[in-house]
Amino acid sequence: MKSKIMLVLLALFPMLFSAQLMAENGYGKQKVVYHINYDDPKAQAGALRNIQNHINAVGAENLDLKVVMHGKGLSLLLEPDALKNTKLKYGNATDKMQAKISGLKDQGIGFKVCSNTLKGKKIDFENDLYDVEKADIVPSGVAELARLQAMGYTYIKP
Repeated sequence: MKSKIMLVLLALFPMLFSAQLMAENGYGKQKVVYHINYDDPKAQAGALRNIQNHINAVGAENLDLKVVMHGKGLSLLLEPDALKNTKLKYGNATDKMQAKISGLKDQGIGFKVCSNTLKGKKIDFENDLYDVEKADIVPSGVAELARLQAMGYTYIKP
């Protein structure tokens, strides 16, 4: 009888622990991927506000959030002075946008860049994009979205 009670308690313990996490902020731990493949600077700024609001609601410590960019979405990180070297129409990484991006990165947000887009749009990540390292580059933006969703990330396209 004691062993049955002990088994039930052991089985319930993880649920009690996760209930405690949920009680703290109402949301618990989350894995999320935001998808940006558009170049409208107002929409991109709105997406960054959504991400900050998400962090504020859930807490950076409870959030594993990645931003995946491909196609026109790389304009978010394209420095305006580098625009002429590329096949993109906009370079939206102004000082104001860079400050927002840095603020999100300081809270643990990862920005992933599509290698296919870099090649196709003739973008040099080291010289044309704001604060992108080799580790930030993924072979394919859409494949990365699928991979993250298969790993349990919730997909959001603001």
